[in-house]
Amino acid sequence: MKIKFLLFNSLFLLISSESYSQVVYDLNGCIKTGLENNFSLLIVKNSETIAQNNFTLGNAGFLPSLDVTSRHSGSISDITRNQTDGSQTKSDGEHNTTTSAGLAMDLTIFNGFNVQTTYKKLSELKHIGELNTQLAIENLVADIISGYYNYIEQMMLLKNLQYAVVLSKERLRIDEDRYLLGSSSKLQVLQSRVYLNADSSRLSRQFEVVRAAQVRLNELLALKDLSQKFTTTDTSINVNPELLFEKLLEETLAKNTSLMIAAKNRTISEYDYKLIVSRSYPYLTASSGYNYSINTYSASSTKNQFTNGLSYGLTLGVNIFDGLNQRRNIRNSSIDVKNKELKYLEIEQGVRADLITLYSAYSNYLRLITLENQNLQTATENLEIAMERYKLGSLSGIDLREVQKSLLDARESLLSVEYQAKLAEISLLLISGRIMDYYI
Repeated sequence: MKIKFLLFNSLFLLISSESYSQVVYDLNGCIKTGLENNFSLLIVKNSETIAQNNFTLGNAGFLPSLDVTSRHSGSISDITRNQTDGSQTKSDGEHNTTTSAGLAMDLTIFNGFNVQTTYKKLSELKHIGELNTQLAIENLVADIISGYYNYIEQMMLLKNLQYAVVLSKERLRIDEDRYLLGSSSKLQVLQSRVYLNADSSRLSRQFEVVRAAQVRLNELLALKDLSQKFTTTDTSINVNPELLFEKLLEETLAKNTSLMIAAKNRTISEYDYKLIVSRSYPYLTASSGYNYSINTYSASSTKNQFTNGLSYGLTLGVNIFDGLNQRRNIRNSSIDVKNKELKYLEIEQGVRADLITLYSAYSNYLRLITLENQNLQTATENLEIAMERYKLGSLSGIDLREVQKSLLDARESLLSVEYQAKLAEISLLLISGRIMDYYI
């Protein structure tokens, strides 16, 4: 037990010296930073804003159009006038001008309910923009959580390899002491050094993996300094073992964002069908205006003329024949409505299948965690016994190495299963629309 205490104490000091003065991340803070900075999410939010801006009465056609115009024109002409009595008059350089201003308004009174349907379609498009943002947020949060726990897993693997190096150093020390006392051969010392070098090499490579995990998480958070080193408040992977399939299925069918987007697309296709059908109805438009004009004459008994007044009108029309294009468009739109319905059913089926697969993996990983914990306890006890026997000379170096390797493999296997279980948990909450439960 004393040796075990010294080994873990050395490992603790090594890890503490490396993490000193680094930035500390927590999961909630990472999610908050990512939601504020991530470039892909900002782009999706801008698209949502565009859809919101398009949802107006004017864009749908409810409001009239109002135009103001003004114009000034003139002419300079040489005119010859032949009278009926045979006489002729000439006028050179007649300068006439016209100045006008007008106000015109047009309003669609009826066009087959096109305006009302367009407004409803714009509302659905706005909602799709919101759902696309929600989907992007959910995917980003899932990626951040996965990256966060991936870093924790790699750090735990790093500690495992550091522990392996400490064990190998202790073994080399024992063999060197035994060699000096004449109870061990030079070959045993050299073999222990080879094992130490091999463990050190694996440790060095794991440092690279940890660094890559740090950079990847910084990228997801869209930090300016991607090389920022950090530690995390969490040092282990805790899996929620209480997720129930029936509840997840109910939440998935009600809250899954992809499914809701498919439902909105189906509704929009129905509105598109109504918009095409509306072209078969008569249309009625109204127009009115006010005009004011001034005309001046340089060679006339009339010096100038002022005109102003109101104008108005109604236009009623209907398309009688357009080469059967309307009938073709209606048929194609009807097929598109059916396709959107089939797409919704396809997505729903895929979501159900994904949920079943993920929950099966999640349940299996929970069972494996229990087994791997038992295996780790056995391997730990086995190493303690093996180390005592090795000190007494009753265990060969090869056998000790196998026992040591079994312990390290047991730890790596447990870490891998815990991380895979966490990924399954994240995916289940993502598919059921509960991924934001991580963001408190």
